[in-house]
Amino acid sequence: MKSMANISEIRKNRIKKVRKILSLGFESYPMKTERTHKISEVIKSFSKLELGGKEVVLVGRIVSWRGHGGLIFLDLKDGTDKIQTFLRKDKIGEKGFKFFQDIFDIGDIIEAKGELIKTKTGEKTLEISDFKILTKSLRPLPEKWHGLKDVEERYRKRYLDLIFNVEVKKNFELRSKIIRNIRNFLEEEDFIEVETPILQPLYGGAKAKPFKTHLNALDMDLYLRISPELYLKRLLVGGFEKVYEIGKCFRNEGIDKHHNPDFTMLEFYWAFSDYKDLMKLTERMFDFVLGKVFRKTEIEYENKKIIFKSPWERVEFNELLKTQTGIDFEEISKEGLLKKAKALNIKTGGEMSKVEIADEIYKKYCRPKILNPTFIIHYPAGFQPLAKSLPKDSSKLANFQLVIGGIELVNAFSELNDPLEQEKRFKEQETLFKKGLEEAQRIDKDFLEALEYGMPPASGFGMGIGRLVALLTGSNSLREVILFPTMRRKK
Repeated sequence: MKSMANISEIRKNRIKKVRKILSLGFESYPMKTERTHKISEVIKSFSKLELGGKEVVLVGRIVSWRGHGGLIFLDLKDGTDKIQTFLRKDKIGEKGFKFFQDIFDIGDIIEAKGELIKTKTGEKTLEISDFKILTKSLRPLPEKWHGLKDVEERYRKRYLDLIFNVEVKKNFELRSKIIRNIRNFLEEEDFIEVETPILQPLYGGAKAKPFKTHLNALDMDLYLRISPELYLKRLLVGGFEKVYEIGKCFRNEGIDKHHNPDFTMLEFYWAFSDYKDLMKLTERMFDFVLGKVFRKTEIEYENKKIIFKSPWERVEFNELLKTQTGIDFEEISKEGLLKKAKALNIKTGGEMSKVEIADEIYKKYCRPKILNPTFIIHYPAGFQPLAKSLPKDSSKLANFQLVIGGIELVNAFSELNDPLEQEKRFKEQETLFKKGLEEAQRIDKDFLEALEYGMPPASGFGMGIGRLVALLTGSNSLREVILFPTMRRKK
């Protein structure tokens, strides 16, 4: 990377070039371009356009420059692809050639007009007959933009990352395509997309510490939502049977490869269905998205092959815990579980419930071993305050988590619609909150009132879009699939 002193000098020099452009009667940042083709279109139809002999007008950023006497070779890159171009002094004239040499730099965005030819080596090339500056860059592009020392800088200056790293740009194009096909699938299944408040008078729908803000106009505190769940379920009360939302959620928690304080969540709710129906729908949705985006049902993740062929395995939480750790959740006491957790080097808090301790053990010793899509079903009661218990075994929930490649992708369950039981569970959570558990859920009286009008039996589904995209693109961190991840402030 160039030193700051060098960058300052280069910037001053380029500002002089801007003034030179203006003094000659040209615009340095014109509004209009006469582009006739995208670079990808030219490459795809090159033979046809070359034979036609018609001039084309391309636009793009100069990303490389090679001078050879009376020739200047440039690589020009737009949002679709890259192509080699060149200028000949004897074609555009000595004055025009010198103007280009003196004024243009790597990083500038230009308009280039000319005919398409193939070089002796067969490379598709544009021979420039006329050119125009579209955007004069004042800062030089980094000469080296790779390696571990630049990882944080890549995230801070994603615009440069996108210029240099084709794979990075491809991942974000895939992210868009994945989301589009999730929407297409849900629309085909008759779900309706809705929007619910991001600013909420009371947060709920998940175990998480919220971000708090203040609305001056009404002089009231508000929270950035941690989940849209309780509002989406209000819509089931109102008569909608299938609703979904893809939107931002915010949780004031730690940052790691699977967590970012703001993230995109898909949540949908389906009236007159249960968690078993939801597992089948989840399998169909993945089949649909993988087929449309990747044209296959296998992916590579961390040098391992993941096979999505359904039906997927279903494993009970207690059974998995016993098989992998030897812990029998139904037999062991909370005190015994605490001792086991301590022996396994797992941090626990005094306010944690027995099931929360077991979940921490599961996360460290069981979940990382799961490769192919697996539904972890029937968590112990108390784990999800908003989920129904099994009708014939109230000690277990009618729920599942979907784990793939050691990553928890989906949390889903049959929704609790008994207002009296929901109120009881909210009160238990409120007690935990008062004892210092900031992630505990709060009593939402308005939601309880809505339940008292009657919410139909339903199932609900929540999935982090970033985790899904990271998995499907083989990325080892959410930061690779969030355009502008949250970063520590630079000193």
